[in-house]
Amino acid sequence: MRVPNLYIIIPCYNEHEVLPITSKQFLDKLKQLIQADKILENSRILLVDDGSRDNTWEIICELAARDEHFAGIRQSRNYGHQNAVLAGLMEAKDRCDITISIDCDGQDDINAMDHMIELYQKGNEVVYGVRDNRDSDTFFKRFTAENFYKMMKWMGVESVFNHADYRLLSSKVLQSFSEFQEVNLFLRGMIPLVGYPSAAAYYARRERIAGESHYPLRKMLALAIDGITSLSVKPIRLITGVGIFAAIIGFLGILWSIFNVVFAQTVAGWASMTCMICFMGGVQLLSLGIIGEYIGKIYMETKHRPRYIISERTENMDVNAGG
Repeated sequence: MRVPNLYIIIPCYNEHEVLPITSKQFLDKLKQLIQADKILENSRILLVDDGSRDNTWEIICELAARDEHFAGIRQSRNYGHQNAVLAGLMEAKDRCDITISIDCDGQDDINAMDHMIELYQKGNEVVYGVRDNRDSDTFFKRFTAENFYKMMKWMGVESVFNHADYRLLSSKVLQSFSEFQEVNLFLRGMIPLVGYPSAAAYYARRERIAGESHYPLRKMLALAIDGITSLSVKPIRLITGVGIFAAIIGFLGILWSIFNVVFAQTVAGWASMTCMICFMGGVQLLSLGIIGEYIGKIYMETKHRPRYIISERTENMDVNAGG
């Protein structure tokens, strides 16, 4: 297989503290791969500014002006991490042979890129970067993250355990993935749906170099809900099961009431009635909430709004349309 042209896709949101540090690391790694003849000289580092409110875009422009291996695009506003990754992938799909998406914070081991490229050279069109442990996480983070993947699997979402958004994709995969038009994105669950031969490259994840994490518990929960409701209908089926169970309980309650009437053993029982009302009310509200999530997803999909809008590009990027 010939030496590929690589684009490293890096989403950035308010990364003015960490970007000056990690950008040098990414550039050194790119040049190392070029010197080792693993990738071509015209490979690039594509920085995607996801509508940052600080001077992240100014830093990206300075990097692009200083070294031709850097390029940048800026979204018109904050569309979210998944949309920023998608924007970078779609921008690069016609310019390269392979892409590697990685976060800007320096937690993912960039040296795993060597192994990723080797696995690609062996015929794998998708290579997942997978954490081999979570020793750097707190107990709460480790517990919630591991159970997140287990829950996704239980819900029927096809995903790779301990894999986030550090992955290699070939241009063949990107061309096929560009036909996916969902507005609600959960890339780690959508990429496996494309198919093609895949492999995993294991690495140890470190603590964030600088700045604060942009994925607190609230965003992690929102991501989990998006992933489940975008890729699985199992919650709807669970509602059906709960409805059947509630109907059986209600039917038994009717029999119990008839029995008391027939044998004249009726006693005014506000406690049992209150419990039944609260139980049924809770089940109904929960069911309506889950159904509402799906209706909301359908509502957003039918609008066909763009998933991202690119407002600016560095000078070394050709003009292209948004997606």
